[in-house]
Amino acid sequence: MKKLLAMTAVAALTLSVSVSAAQEGEAVYTKACTICHSMGVAGAPKSHDAAAWAPRLEQGIDTLISTVKTGKGAMPPGGMCTDCTDEDYKNAIEFMSK
Repeated sequence: MKKLLAMTAVAALTLSVSVSAAQEGEAVYTKACTICHSMGVAGAPKSHDAAAWAPRLEQGIDTLISTVKTGKGAMPPGGMCTDCTDEDYKNAIEFMSK
């Protein structure tokens, strides 16, 4: 019984650590953002276009994350990422804006 409890505790700890680990910006971009931001679909700022991102970045990262979460224009709430955290969105924004 002790062994089963220990294994359950380790599994729960492993799950909580893996769920909370942020995804790398490039990985989020590749799986969820590239389809629109690589071509500037519907006015989306193109990835790696510093001039297009500059006025957005001036609003602050918290505002940008909020915009992603609520959606804007043709971008649905959450963009195309169904499992992203705020940290994942931040990492993706930082990747695309450089």
